[in-house]
Amino acid sequence: MIIYEATKTEFISDVTNELLVERLYNSYQEKIGRTSKSEILSWENSLQRMSNVMQDRDIPKDSSVAIEFNIPNTSKRVDFLVAGNNGSKDHVVIVELKQWSEVEKVEGKDALIDTYLGGGKRSVTHPSYQAWSYAALIEGFNENVQEQHITLNPCAYLHNYRKIIDDPLTDAHYEEHLAKAPVFTKGEIQKLRNFIKKYIRKGDEKQLIYQIEHGRIRPSKSLQDSLSSMLEGNEEFLMIDEQKVFYEQAYHLALDAVKEDKKQVMVIEGGPGTGKSVMAVHLLVNLINQDLMTLYVSKNSAPRDVYASKLKGTLKKTEIDNLFKGSGSFTNSDLNEFDVIVVDEAHRLNEKSGFYGNQGENQVKELIQASKFTLFFIDEKQRVTLKDIGSMDLIKKYAEEFDAELITGKLMSQFRCDGSDAYIAWLEDVLQIRETANTHDYGVDYDFQVFDNPHRMLEKIEELNKVNNKSRMLAGYCWEWPTKERRNTDFKDITIPEHDFEISWNLQDSIWAIDQNSVSEAGCIHTAQGLEFDYVGVIIGPDLYYEDGYVKTDYTKRARSDQSLKGIKKMAKEDPVKAQTIADEIIRNTYRTLMTRGQKGCFIYCVDPELNEYFKSRLKNTVLYNDLSPRSFDKVAEDREEYK
Repeated sequence: MIIYEATKTEFISDVTNELLVERLYNSYQEKIGRTSKSEILSWENSLQRMSNVMQDRDIPKDSSVAIEFNIPNTSKRVDFLVAGNNGSKDHVVIVELKQWSEVEKVEGKDALIDTYLGGGKRSVTHPSYQAWSYAALIEGFNENVQEQHITLNPCAYLHNYRKIIDDPLTDAHYEEHLAKAPVFTKGEIQKLRNFIKKYIRKGDEKQLIYQIEHGRIRPSKSLQDSLSSMLEGNEEFLMIDEQKVFYEQAYHLALDAVKEDKKQVMVIEGGPGTGKSVMAVHLLVNLINQDLMTLYVSKNSAPRDVYASKLKGTLKKTEIDNLFKGSGSFTNSDLNEFDVIVVDEAHRLNEKSGFYGNQGENQVKELIQASKFTLFFIDEKQRVTLKDIGSMDLIKKYAEEFDAELITGKLMSQFRCDGSDAYIAWLEDVLQIRETANTHDYGVDYDFQVFDNPHRMLEKIEELNKVNNKSRMLAGYCWEWPTKERRNTDFKDITIPEHDFEISWNLQDSIWAIDQNSVSEAGCIHTAQGLEFDYVGVIIGPDLYYEDGYVKTDYTKRARSDQSLKGIKKMAKEDPVKAQTIADEIIRNTYRTLMTRGQKGCFIYCVDPELNEYFKSRLKNTVLYNDLSPRSFDKVAEDREEYK
């Protein structure tokens, strides 16, 4: 979508005659339905400067100008485009406009720069990187740009910024990005004109702006090939047994749904470690390879960031991040805008989207509406916040509303926790989530250890992590995570005074799960759910304790910065029994989820000494054996007497 389009001559005339702001405002109201004149007036200075730039007689009068091009499938907008031909090829110049007057270099981080926005200093992407990344998005996903060989030429214009000696904006630290998208500043108007004239020497005879705006969304062939090569031979994404069976079914159903233009919804249920995420990534890559516009969606950013990082290889961040989306990205999507959407951790979906939870109608409904084939991977026992609404019943409801065929399946075999179905059953019984056939602790064939000292547990995790960087510390969200300290690993959020133990929550802007330096930081439910490790060390906070023979919960011990139980106090005033029941389930599910992240082992330390002793007593009673692990332990009840 483009807010404004004109020839060079028309654009200059609109600026000169002070008509541009009114036309932009009217176009916004018509196409988007929300904006303010004050917002558009804030651009007026920048657009006046671009009018000055375009007043060069060597820039063709019939070259095309566009303002505010919304890149499909993103919330990103290109500020200014100029289209034409250099005599042999079609070109579009992308100009990222900034009103900045001051910047500072950010050491140690690629493509980030500090500037002053919203009354304070913030780290943002360097304008050269931003302009280049927008061009890369358009090139990577616009069929007309790919097939008609339209060349995009990005740059940035900081018209209020005066360069100084050893200027941080053009520091050698940003050399790679400046080479791909040069930056022009105050006093360099002629340099910007020359950059435009290098590519735009003739008018826009082929209506290039129209071609870009109406190009079908499709991943480029180079992106397809790169993704496929990364998946091949990567043992982390190996599918076995029923994973492969369900994958093949989902893959062919998706192809048929798109080919026959028949809306379908598929739901695959599966507990921890059953391979849901592995299948999701395979479907993403292989359906893209079939020219289908496919997205991987999850509520939590952690699994998106980790899987995207693992697939990146030599690809640039922008090229692959566009395939990994948050569940709130579809509030304005058209019907069947995408071919396939694969939703991981569907139990974590919310009703509303947006930072304040005031956008959209229902995420389940929006996801089904947005694609021809929507696949939900779900485990209702991993719903861990009051806002989690993803359920089989809700998916079924909206599938029927869109007259979509519903296909269901269930993954039974799990490959995490050393493949121990016994451990899952034992854990659910120990946490008193449900009484299972493992009440007498049979067959916990899994490395589960209880530590009396959190220092010892951390040392063990650090030692194991040296093998392959796949061991991590986790904790219940019972300690505050101050906003000002979220990038400071020296600030120790989690403290256990009786052991003189302290540890930081994971850094806000790092891929904690795979960052080599993050083993001594603790992840919480929001950064760990959907991921797996070899070993996890879980600190069980005071929200779970043992008293009078029962495992009990106390939601008042959760940190205020945790949004999982936001609204529970109000609910407790209106209906205390309901509030306690819901909070109790969420807390138990949270620890079940944390304690099933390890493929090979789980270690725990409980803040409550009585709970620690309870876990030890249950562990002492276990009988280790392997021959029953493939079986469902709910069938062992009839054999209890034999094992006594």
